[in-house]
Amino acid sequence: MGATHFLTKTLPKVATEMALSVLAYNLTRVMNIVGVKPLIAAIAA
Repeated sequence: MGATHFLTKTLPKVATEMALSVLAYNLTRVMNIVGVKPLIAAIAA
């Protein structure tokens, strides 16, 4: 997603940053595969 380095320094913060990056990547994939409206419906249910 364009990130070449981490913005934080300690290991727990880097792990959190990586987890957020992976979450954003996975949500983007789901939006492209399923669509936004079914995703929102699944989250709201």
